[in-house]
Amino acid sequence: MCPLPQESSQIVKPPREVLSYEVPIGGNLRSDFALDTIFAFPPNRDTLGGTAYFIVRNEGNILVDCPAFDQTNQDFMRSHGGVSWLFLTHRGAIGKAAEFQKNFNCNILIQEQEAYLLPELALTTFHQEFTLNSATQIIWTPGHSPGSSCLYYQECGGVLFSGRHLVPNQQGEPVPLRTAKTFHWTRQIKSIKALLENFSPETLHYICPGANTGYLRGKRVIDNAYERLANLDLEVLLQVQAII
Repeated sequence: MCPLPQESSQIVKPPREVLSYEVPIGGNLRSDFALDTIFAFPPNRDTLGGTAYFIVRNEGNILVDCPAFDQTNQDFMRSHGGVSWLFLTHRGAIGKAAEFQKNFNCNILIQEQEAYLLPELALTTFHQEFTLNSATQIIWTPGHSPGSSCLYYQECGGVLFSGRHLVPNQQGEPVPLRTAKTFHWTRQIKSIKALLENFSPETLHYICPGANTGYLRGKRVIDNAYERLANLDLEVLLQVQAII
């Protein structure tokens, strides 16, 4: 007697909304506003559980790091207008970047020191900073990896997509995480100092981390971002030993 076919117990979760905001598209009437939205994808096994984000905006959508290259995610992005730019925060977030570029014909942006990892692809590279559009800036924050970088988005009071440069700890606080694979710990701490110098409580409200998002316990972002970073004792952090 043949056994009955078993249905897969694996449920593919769709991206979830993180933040949404209205932006003017001309004139002063409420009807002249468009609703732009930031979505987070489920953690991706290809990037060791990394969380990718999708910034949906009228001027062109931005994918921050690679989510799983499955049909659910592809259909979701196409239904929202596709992908104009794929920004990779660090080498560990590359995932299936080649497949995303082939299927969406998107530009790939990566810090110049890690571009060699994608030799067959058409890339846009930068050194220290790169202005993607009027609302979006890329900032080199080396330490976690040589080309580790963050994306700053000025909407919603300022959102920093931090990759693995800053991730939540078990209390949900943004911290740098030193591991056996950390490229240069001292430079990573200096990169945090540079962020504190470049931003303020008025210009940096949120952090969207690229890993450890389970520690947010249902919260979709790290709020009060600047104040939380300013509370870090960077001198003490310099003495932290690597987690093996």
